[in-house]
Amino acid sequence: MNEKAAPPPASDGDGHRAPARRRFMPWSLSNKLLFLTLVFVMIAEVLIYIPSVANFRNVWLREKLDTAALVTMAASAAPEASLPSDLEMRMLESIDVVAIAIRNEGQRWFVALDGMPKDVAARHDLTELRPLESVGAAFQALFSTGDRLIMVRGSPPEGSDGFEIVVREASLRAALMTYSRNILILSLVISLITAMLVYAAIRFQLVRPIQRLSSSIVAFSSAPENASTLIQPSGRGDEIGVAEERLADMETTLRDMLAQRRHLADLGLAVSKINHDLRNILASAQLFSDRMGSAEDPLVKRFAPKVISSIDRAIGYTRSVLAYGQASEEAPRRQLLSLSRLIDDVADVLALPGHESVHWENRVATDVEVDADAEQLFRVLMNLCRNALEAVGDSQDPAVIRRIWVEGERAGSVTAFRVCDTGPGVPERARENLFLPFQGSVRSGGTGLGLAIAAEITRAHGGEIRLVDRSGAGAVFEVTVPDRPVVLDSRRQAKGG
Repeated sequence: MNEKAAPPPASDGDGHRAPARRRFMPWSLSNKLLFLTLVFVMIAEVLIYIPSVANFRNVWLREKLDTAALVTMAASAAPEASLPSDLEMRMLESIDVVAIAIRNEGQRWFVALDGMPKDVAARHDLTELRPLESVGAAFQALFSTGDRLIMVRGSPPEGSDGFEIVVREASLRAALMTYSRNILILSLVISLITAMLVYAAIRFQLVRPIQRLSSSIVAFSSAPENASTLIQPSGRGDEIGVAEERLADMETTLRDMLAQRRHLADLGLAVSKINHDLRNILASAQLFSDRMGSAEDPLVKRFAPKVISSIDRAIGYTRSVLAYGQASEEAPRRQLLSLSRLIDDVADVLALPGHESVHWENRVATDVEVDADAEQLFRVLMNLCRNALEAVGDSQDPAVIRRIWVEGERAGSVTAFRVCDTGPGVPERARENLFLPFQGSVRSGGTGLGLAIAAEITRAHGGEIRLVDRSGAGAVFEVTVPDRPVVLDSRRQAKGG
């Protein structure tokens, strides 16, 4: 048999799946709340009913004793005369008592319908009430069958030594059943009223706000980039209001993150296209640079190696231009380098020596060495020096001092150098995300990738890059690179071999 396929969920204009229509849920949070409220109120009523039915049984028997005491007082008003038997029977029937017995000065006086009964099934003394015994006796009478006789002893009237009555258990059971029925009806009414009030209060205070939160989550998950799906906090001062504010912050952060991810994906596609064409152009430039190397002109011979080195470095960059964001940088191929010579190479590429408006200084001693990957450390210095060059600007005002210098030293197995400038410095708003891509730019139109790449390469060397607070104008970026750690076991094995 062929089954009909379910229709696909509707989607909005942007291709996002629209949130599904809310279906009826018999065991929703509201219905569960209503049911549990009814159950809990009924449980509370049962716990109240157990002692109350025992108390009702004691009160009913005590009322019988009090009524019987009034009858005996009326009957003993004229001791010489005895009451007619039919009058005694009517009196006992009117108070629903089978027999009355009273002791006075050792004598016992009886009033009974058919003589004093001898088959009494149970005896209860109301002068000594025990709660558990009262509860047990009440439920025994409530669930018993037949019409047994029970004798009840109570406080004797004034001038008497003892007082007892005999009643039918069926009458007590009927009274207990009527009382239980009334309690049940009253409990149901109280339960319904309480449940409706609690249901209404909790629904408006908790359930509906929670439903609003869940609806916002469902809508946001269907179209996270749609600004209309963001929840608007209601401004409540309780836990629900805090949850709304946190959800709004989370949705906003996630929306911005998704937008940034999409931007990065688009950027990656654009860069891959540019990278393809750029590699072809650089390959042609490399051919021309090779021909320049064979020229006899002294000036060409001087600059040709630097041009060739720069083009080779650029070709190497194009091969790994998409590495950032998809994979980490290659492991550093470390060797001892002259830090001063590496800084000079960077300065030559940026045309800092002999710059028209910027004064350049390499203050690193020629004997300072660093254990690092030459190409990767060149990129770190290149990014930091280019940022410094952009920071000092190209104004021709002679009153403005534009200076860039690099200083550094080696202490033990750690080499540190600082790239300094006399620019306006790093604003406070950019310090928090200074080394994050697309967030740490200090100038308009910048991407912040330079500092992010420098930080990643420095961490790969086991070092640290940071912004140093120094008095005066400008910014100071310090890079610390430790030497490679020595593995003693490897050295021992090498010596042993």
